[in-house]
Amino acid sequence: MSAETPAARGQFTYWRLRFRAWRGGRPFWAGLFILLGGFPIAYFPYANLQIGHLTLAMATTAGAGSLIIGVLLGVLGISLWYQKHVKVFAGTAAILLALVSIPVSNLGGFLIGFLFAMIGGGMAVAWVPGEEAAAVPAGTDRTDKEDVPQAADPVDDGASEPNDLSGTSPTNGANGRHSAG
Repeated sequence: MSAETPAARGQFTYWRLRFRAWRGGRPFWAGLFILLGGFPIAYFPYANLQIGHLTLAMATTAGAGSLIIGVLLGVLGISLWYQKHVKVFAGTAAILLALVSIPVSNLGGFLIGFLFAMIGGGMAVAWVPGEEAAAVPAGTDRTDKEDVPQAADPVDDGASEPNDLSGTSPTNGANGRHSAG
């Protein structure tokens, strides 16, 4: 098979459109930002920076706390992808974890992880699902409208009036105020 094979191009388009539909029905970008925010927060306290033969260890005493915050942000980001109904909880928890990461984890992963988690948490809280496409009633393909039978006139038996016994309906002259007496 060559690169110009139409079947391969059709498969790519098919999977790309499926991924676009899946991504559009959930807070995908919020989850991605939160997930990306967890990596620097968890990584930098354990990183060793080498400058020539000099090794600079950035290990802090709160390394375990940084690891926990980073892992929790990763879990929250992935949970937004697969359980979109937890968006408010996950967004709020991501914002709180990002704020806690400032004193715990080298200024929140040198502000990189902090900013990613804050932006992702705000996006998660603000996300609302898109409107469903309105169902269009199927029309007829007939061109001769003259032979279409008309609906019968409804019989006026009083059934068309609302059966409101509360006394608050404007059709019976009451405005909701009851007289005492």
